[in-house]
Amino acid sequence: MGEGEARVQPVILAGGDGTRLWPLSRRHYPKPFLPLGGQATLLQQTLARLEGGGFSPPLVICAEETRFLAAEQLRQSGVDGWRLLLEPEGRNTAPAIALAALSLEDDPVLLVMPADHRIEDRTAFLAAVKRGQGLAEAGKMVTFGIQPEGPETGYGYIKSGAALGEGLEVVRFVEKPDLARAKAYLDEGGYFWNSGIFMFRASVYLAELKRFRSDILASCEAAAKGATIDFDFTRIDEAAFLQSPAESVDYAVMEQTGRAVMVPMQAGWCDIGSWQALWQVLDKSEAGNCEVGDVVSLDGRGNYIHADSRLVATVGLENMLVIESKDAVLVAPLERAQEVKALVTQLKAQNRLELHHHREEFRPWGKYDCVDCGDGYLVKRITVNPASRLSLQKHKHRAEHWVVVAGRARVTRGDQVFELSANQSTYIPLGEVHALENIGPEPLELIEVQSGEILSEQDIIRFEDDYGRG
Repeated sequence: MGEGEARVQPVILAGGDGTRLWPLSRRHYPKPFLPLGGQATLLQQTLARLEGGGFSPPLVICAEETRFLAAEQLRQSGVDGWRLLLEPEGRNTAPAIALAALSLEDDPVLLVMPADHRIEDRTAFLAAVKRGQGLAEAGKMVTFGIQPEGPETGYGYIKSGAALGEGLEVVRFVEKPDLARAKAYLDEGGYFWNSGIFMFRASVYLAELKRFRSDILASCEAAAKGATIDFDFTRIDEAAFLQSPAESVDYAVMEQTGRAVMVPMQAGWCDIGSWQALWQVLDKSEAGNCEVGDVVSLDGRGNYIHADSRLVATVGLENMLVIESKDAVLVAPLERAQEVKALVTQLKAQNRLELHHHREEFRPWGKYDCVDCGDGYLVKRITVNPASRLSLQKHKHRAEHWVVVAGRARVTRGDQVFELSANQSTYIPLGEVHALENIGPEPLELIEVQSGEILSEQDIIRFEDDYGRG
């Protein structure tokens, strides 16, 4: 940024319901936290996109239940100075951006980016942001438009008008069209895909939100007023925030305001809104197959096959989608990938736990994998990171057996403190105060067998915790 320019504050939206890329994406593990199309997760790819751009440290907005996952991925990214703002429940993008604007000082220019986009040309992206910055500093509300590559029905469109500085006037926003209308837009010209990336001053956004949706602003102001800092996290007043209607920034402000302007961006952008959209942007074989993980396919063409935890073998598949996870498998024609969201709605009606959690769950100290369960028992494989420990706790309704598989553990059991190594075990009686700590340089691996009437995390009474969990 040059001298006299407002600082640009990245606001990264890392929420989601985990519906469109199920079964890998779930409510407690939405797609921003998945490594789709690379080693880094989509959130980490978004952070890397900002490097060298002269931006302020990012403000990341995520759900309460994904806070430790987000914090760990931020730490792994090597980015300094980041902040995490927690939503107790998703209310779509308009309230989320309002919380960000209310939490920042000195009226920065906000660069609002979803964390689930793929952008191949980082240089072109930064150049487009630079063009939009001057417009945002002048009080405009900038959206970034993508030149259509075909009659896409999964994106909203923007009808552009005359040149305005480094951008184009916005004539109108258009909802996701059917195929015939999308083709008509391309024939007419002047239509761009709506990228969902925005840039505006915090004060301008709040003023326009007050003008068009004062109910949303009032709820967010009350929620922000009751904000508290908890370790790396900023928590807002839950009751006040839940009074806010759920609304997107497009509906609440951008489609209403007279300040909207569009900056064209040609940066290899893709909103990974379906498995088919991901297949389109990933590298494929000569037969058009994209295969991830342990996959063996015979005589297949045009498939996307993802093996997450075991061998997936196929014969003669064409234009199919196969997604395998530890506890669910999805099979569908690739062209019907958009219907996964409808399938998830059906699963939701059946109260399926597979919509919310993976078998493998992450915690601030490590992770666990639910290996087996039955009437009155649950078996977990627990991994504790080096120099990490679980809370000092007890259970009213279950006992636990621990068997160390690898690493070194320090165990607190009542008044006793002792160490365990591989092939050693201990028993934690019902009601006994206990704790577990990794005292070795490598991850601590153990098998935990729970037995009792209640095996959920509701049966945890914590006395001491390094992560602020009461």
